Amino acid sequence: MNGSGEMTLAFELSALERLAEPGAVFDDARRWSKYVGVVSDKPTYVVTNFTRKNRIRQDFFSGPKGKGESLESVREQFDTDRHVFVGTTDEDRDLADDHEWEFLDVTEAAEAAEWQLADEADEDDDATEEDQRDDWP
Repeated sequence: MNGSGEMTLAFELSALERLAEPGAVFDDARRWSKYVGVVSDKPTYVVTNFTRKNRIRQDFFSGPKGKGESLESVREQFDTDRHVFVGTTDEDRDLADDHEWEFLDVTEAAEAAEWQLADEADEDDDATEEDQRDDWP
């Protein structure tokens, strides 16, 4: 079920890959976004494999198009008050600006929405391993 928010949210694939639980992030984003999807320059099968593995149901994805063309197409097809692109690089920021999308860096988005980044999850796992006894059979 899509959220009641009037926002279209697009994640760059590399931004999703930086998140500890991308499937949970998508589910959370659906609570306050009307449409949520993935945009990438990677081949379609790469995006499809990632979304299947993480049980992500997307409303749109870039397919064989480039990111810029995809953002333009999504903006035309999904009429919402806001269009927000979550990315990782200055190039992503420029692309968002060029196609009249708001840009949000994945680290800022994660902090604001209380999503855990993958590198933070790895640090938590390391701390847990250190706390365990190594003399236990």
